[in-house]
This record gives sequence, structure tokens and C-alpha cells, in this order.
Amino acid sequence: MIPRYTRVEMSKVWSDENKFKKWLDVEIAALEGWSKIGVIPDIAVKSIRDNAKLDIKKINEIEKTTGHDVIAFVEQVSDTAGEYGHYIHYGLTSSDIVDTALALQLREAGNILLKDIFTVMEILKDKALAFKDIIMMGRTHGIHAEPLTLGFKFAGWYYEFLRNHKRMESAIEEISAGKLSGAVGTFSNIDPRVEEYVCNKFSLEKENFSTQIISRDRHSFFLSVISIVAASCEKIALQIRLMQQTELSELAEPFGKGQKGSSAMPHKRNPILSERVCGLARVVKKNVNVSLENVALWHERDISHSSAERIVFPESTILLDYILNLLSKILKDIDVFEENLKEDMKINKKVFFSQILLNTLVEKGVPRKTAYEKIQKKAFEAISGEKDFPTLIKDSLGIKKYLTKEELDNIFDIKHLLRNIDKMFEKLQ
Repeated sequence: MIPRYTRVEMSKVWSDENKFKKWLDVEIAALEGWSKIGVIPDIAVKSIRDNAKLDIKKINEIEKTTGHDVIAFVEQVSDTAGEYGHYIHYGLTSSDIVDTALALQLREAGNILLKDIFTVMEILKDKALAFKDIIMMGRTHGIHAEPLTLGFKFAGWYYEFLRNHKRMESAIEEISAGKLSGAVGTFSNIDPRVEEYVCNKFSLEKENFSTQIISRDRHSFFLSVISIVAASCEKIALQIRLMQQTELSELAEPFGKGQKGSSAMPHKRNPILSERVCGLARVVKKNVNVSLENVALWHERDISHSSAERIVFPESTILLDYILNLLSKILKDIDVFEENLKEDMKINKKVFFSQILLNTLVEKGVPRKTAYEKIQKKAFEAISGEKDFPTLIKDSLGIKKYLTKEELDNIFDIKHLLRNIDKMFEKLQ
């Protein structure tokens, strides 16, 4: 992953140092398990624990000859472990170490993402409450629909991220599984008690009836959740981009002192941060397909998944970590242009009262088709003409004959359309 989009904490998760350390941790834990059942002497385990050292440069050199990273790792560590080094990797297959250690890495990465999601949640909640009463135009198909409030929009995003937080918790739980069951999962050369010891030590679930590897449906679920979160980030960023368009200018992402929007046009204030969120989310989302392809492998295992996983796990978690932190920055310091929100409300000449008028006429016994056509005609006349919708309706004998002045005033009261907002926000306090 390029440094531009890699944050320090997440980069450490995917460093060679962390990967090989976890491999060694699992190897030593397996030896402890063997020791607990009396197969390997306690003194051997203690000696290996005290003396085994990692030399990543040496591992890489050995791998050039072996063409196998785990064998290179085992040879290098065994050479440093002293007289008992031959016990390292006893009874194990490579995936016992790699998959169990990978679960630990993915859990670390998932917990970082969980914190990131929570930060976005808290910002969205704060903004939802702060913007609760800022009225704006709601749009469907890009066309004015009915009013809502800016806080209402943010509250919807908050609850989406609340669901994402729960999803990530489930994904972390799902991926936290280990296996030390041998070449095809039958414990042919290892005692099940060793697996139980190792999994308990690292608070991992035991993979029941594994093959040579932990089933990749777990990993696909993990990446699917990451992609859903990325899509949620993209959704918000896209909304900000749309609302920052010149014709609307309702919101704008933060623009730092000294920041430049264009190399050619000094007037430009482009939503580059939100665009970056959208662009990187595309990369994260496409990795789901890779993880799904990795579920189906030949028989008890092939390694077609392995090379792809070396890319998609670090890439997806690193990018989502970056995206979430960038989105937090955007949301925390977002600019809201309330006057423009008010001006945008005026464009449609208040035709957004059409549905409540329709419902009221239906209640009065007017056939729905008749009422719809009368209202639609006046709405289109308002949009293209000089008079606003309420004025045209009040001047229309064919409509106002069904309504009292009080009823008309109630129909064209925007507070009536938004009367349930406060109640909806009670659960957000």
C-alpha cells in the first residue's frame, strides 16, 4: 500500500515484523500445548521462548532458496533457538501457523476500524443534533420532493454507522478463529488438546472440521463488512459533493488556510477530500469479489487464495482506516450555508405541499385521479410561472371550494410537514 493512504497504527498491523512475531507467538503457544500434555519437555519450551529470535532479512534470504516463506521462517527461528530448536513446528502444517496468526492480525485491524467507525458515529450524532432544526429541501431522483432538516439527514447517516459498528463487531467475532489440526484437518499428527490450548490462549474460536485451512467464508464475511462500511462512507461523501455544487452551495467540506483548489483557476474550492473518499471506496469494494472467489478451493486446499489475500486484507483494512479518518475530518469541520439552504427551498415555488393537498382532497371525497390531475396542473404552472403554488391553489375555484381557509392555512404550513421531527429525535438524545 502506498504511504499516502497508510496510517501508522494500521501499517504496524501489516508489517513483516508483526506478521512474523505472530507466527512465532503461535509456534511457541503450540509448543506450550505439547508441553502441557507431556510430549515436549518444559525445559525445551522455556529455552525456545528465551532464545528464539526473528531475523526478517535472513528469512527473506532463505526463502529465495526454499521458495516457501514458512519453511524459511522455521529454519531461521530454529537456528536461533538453541539445542531444542528442532521442536519448532512439531506436528504442524504451514496453515496452522499462518491462518491462526492471520486471525490475530485481522482482529487487530478490525478493532482499529471499530474505533474509527465509532468516531464517525459520534460526529454524526453531534451534527444531527446541532442541525436538527435547519430546514432544507429533500430530493428524490435529484428533484425537489418534500422538506426535511439537515439534522434529519445526518441522523440517518448516524444510524447507518451504528449498524456498521454492530456489523464490524460481528465480523471481528467471525474472523477470530484458529486451527492447528494438520494437513487436512484430521489431527493426524497433532493432538486436539494442542489446538484447544492455543485457541484459548489467544481467545480464538476453534475452527470445527477445518480442512488444511480455516474456511474462507469467514474472511469473505469480514471483507464484505469492510466494503459495506466503505460504501456508507462513499454515500456520505457523494452527498457532500452534490450539495457543494455551485448551483446548490448548501454544504462544503473544510478548506484549509493556504489550500488551493485548482492549478489554473484560483476561484475553485473543489470537494477533493470527498472525491478521494469515493475513489478509494471503489478499491475497497472490488476486493469483495476476490474474497468470494477465495471461498471455493480445490479439495482440502489449494493456494490460489493465498497470493490474493496478501493484497486484499492489508489493502482493504488500510484504505478503510484512511477513509474513515478522512471522513471524520470532513464531517467535523463541515461548512453549512443556511442562507443557501433557504434559497434552494424557494426554487420550486412551494410545490412540495402537493401531497398533503392531495391527501386532504381525497379525505373530502374527491376522486384521487381528479385531485391528482388538478394539483399537478397547478404545480407545473407554479414552477414555470410567476405565482407560487399556494397562491395558485387559493385562486383555483376548482380546488378551494373543497377547503376552508383554516384548512388551506394548515396545508401550507411547513411546520405541519415537519411535525414529527422532534419526536423522531427523542431516541437520539
